[in-house]
Amino acid sequence: MRRFFSLTGIGAFLLIVLAGCSGQPTENGGFFNDYFIHPFIVAIKVIAELFNENYGIAIILITLVIRIILLPFMMKNYKRSREMRGKMEAIKPEMDTIQKKLKEVKDPEEKRKIQQEMMALYQTHGVNPLNMGCLPLLLQMPVLMGFYYAIRGSEEIATHSFLWLNLGEPDILMAVIAGILYFVQYRVSLRDMPIAQQGQMKLLGLMSPIMIFIFSLNAPAALPLYWTVSGTFLILQMLLSRKLYPVNKDA
Repeated sequence: MRRFFSLTGIGAFLLIVLAGCSGQPTENGGFFNDYFIHPFIVAIKVIAELFNENYGIAIILITLVIRIILLPFMMKNYKRSREMRGKMEAIKPEMDTIQKKLKEVKDPEEKRKIQQEMMALYQTHGVNPLNMGCLPLLLQMPVLMGFYYAIRGSEEIATHSFLWLNLGEPDILMAVIAGILYFVQYRVSLRDMPIAQQGQMKLLGLMSPIMIFIFSLNAPAALPLYWTVSGTFLILQMLLSRKLYPVNKDA
């Protein structure tokens, strides 16, 4: 469970921020440039032209399209994690008893038998703590990073404005908005964790909004605009998932 939550929006966007700090992919081609970055550059230009050279609207629309395409995979992943959490909470009293016995036993052979007892408990209730459905979360990373680099490397975006923003210049207000939204997203995701694990994940969760804010202070405003739209969508996605897939402790 802890592994799953570290790979949600918190972990994904930490990777994006860190990637942004590490420099830009080469412009001399390559698989990632040709199949992930260049198509987004073309899409941004085409959509912006449809809206009278409005690159802000292009960023918003493409971000929403990406998130909507990823939504079924994320919802399926969320459903699996909620089902697993329900099973884990249902067998928690038995797990606590076995873990207590494990701490008290010193003999290696006895410890092995108790560990087998724990595995038998997992098998009986269909629990696999390692199978939390992380693959869909990892598969989205090339897409999101491709769009990130397309925004960052677009000369057209850097020379246009949207609302009060100069998309090519840092904007403090946009940085604050992006940081606040990712803090809200972190707080919403925290409520989905078992109480025992919330304390363990607080530091990791706080890193995401802090890094988003710090990086946005020096990044072109187009990037915190992208993060703001994506963060808002993630919050709504979590609220919808929680409503559709409540934890079933009787599973």
